[in-house]
Amino acid sequence: MKAGGLTDYLETARRVILTEAQGLAVLAEGLNGDFGRAVDLILQARGRVIVSGMGKSGHVGRKIAATLASTGTPAQFVHPAEASHGDLGMVTRADVALVLSNSGETPELADLIAHTRRFGIPLVGVASRPDSTLLRQADVALVLPAAPEACGNGIVPTTSTTMTLALGDALAVALMEHRQFTPEHFRTFHPGGKLGARLAKVGDLMHRDMPLVSEDTPMTDALLVISQKGYGVTGVIDALGHLTGIITDGDLRRHMDGLLDRRASEVMTPGPRVIAPEALAESALAQMQDRKITCLFAVADGMPQGILHIHDCLRAGIA
Repeated sequence: MKAGGLTDYLETARRVILTEAQGLAVLAEGLNGDFGRAVDLILQARGRVIVSGMGKSGHVGRKIAATLASTGTPAQFVHPAEASHGDLGMVTRADVALVLSNSGETPELADLIAHTRRFGIPLVGVASRPDSTLLRQADVALVLPAAPEACGNGIVPTTSTTMTLALGDALAVALMEHRQFTPEHFRTFHPGGKLGARLAKVGDLMHRDMPLVSEDTPMTDALLVISQKGYGVTGVIDALGHLTGIITDGDLRRHMDGLLDRRASEVMTPGPRVIAPEALAESALAQMQDRKITCLFAVADGMPQGILHIHDCLRAGIA
């Protein structure tokens, strides 16, 4: 490839990205009270957000619906052509419709728009022309600002679809923050994959069959527990069951002289580092790596609930 060709490609890429970025900046500056009204309308709905759009707007709509659903706002994408052939039955009075169309005049949306008007279903329209059919019929009109498409000739949806996608993300995050949606809620909808692993809790991965001995346990018996459980450590508990210490390989080496004549309380490291079962496993992994240890006891109200090994985190895909 010639150097000149590569330079041309890079210039094109930068022009496209900057053109779309400028469109996003104009979109952000132009937001007004209609955006807040759209959020309120969705919050008031007892059902789902029905997202619809045709062509490129449809592809964007599917992503918006997926983002809404995964962040605490029940949502479903309904294809406008399928809606005209029976899927309008999916759109109920309890729902709110979010309809996307750059021109606002997409013919395939006509039946869906009419359905919302007939049954009093709240309609949020997103389009670039304030006087379009979609926005004139909508209860809340979100107008995409005039911004050049990145293709240079105005015919390929680029900037317009990027703005629509960003507007959908803005709605989803505004709704998410209002609902005080937490990482734990997010994990409920993302149990699999890397994201699910990162949001796993200590309690999800820990082992409840723990190596534990009492403070007055002879070290001959404590060594047996360490060997049998296979974690290389044992926790030490007092008469009430509270975790008061831990015996590790390092403790054994430090007390090698006369080790078998000692009791657990004489060998243990008191006040061991622990973690709550509700904490994210990723936080536990960070602590273990930072302290160069391989295990953490999960403790609630001073009582050991389980033990987490660094290999449990790695097996779960947390790294």
